[in-house]
Amino acid sequence: MPLSEHEQRMLEQIESALYAEDPKFASHVRGRRFGGGGSVSRRRIQAASVFVIGLGLLIGGLVANVTVSGFPILSLIGFLVMFAAGLMALWGFTSGSSGSQSSPSTGSARSGRRSGRKFSERMEDRFNRRFERGE
Repeated sequence: MPLSEHEQRMLEQIESALYAEDPKFASHVRGRRFGGGGSVSRRRIQAASVFVIGLGLLIGGLVANVTVSGFPILSLIGFLVMFAAGLMALWGFTSGSSGSQSSPSTGSARSGRRSGRKFSERMEDRFNRRFERGE
C-alpha cells in the first residue's frame, strides 16, 4: 500500500531529523537494511543445507542400524546436526552480521538511546501540535 503525500513528507522529515541527530547510526541502519540482505539469505541457505544433511544422518542411522550399546549413535548425531542448523538459522545470522561490530557500537547505542528519547519526544510534540491545529 503506497504512502500518501502527507505520510511521505512525514517520513522524509523523520529521516532528515535522524540524519541530523546521529548520521553515523542512520548510515549504519541504512547500510544493514539494503546491503546486509545477502549474508542473511546465504546463512539461511547454509542452515537449510546443514539441516538436510542432519536429516539424512538421522534417517541413515535408523536404516543402517549403527548402534553403540543398543543406542542409535548415528541418528543422535543427525539430530544434533539438525538442532545446530536450527540454531544457526535462528541466531547465526544476527550474531554473525553484527557480532564483529558489537563492541564499537555499544557506546553509540547508548548515546543513540538518549538522543532517541529526545527525538521521539520532539516527534510527539510535533504530532500533538498538528493534531491541535487540525491538519
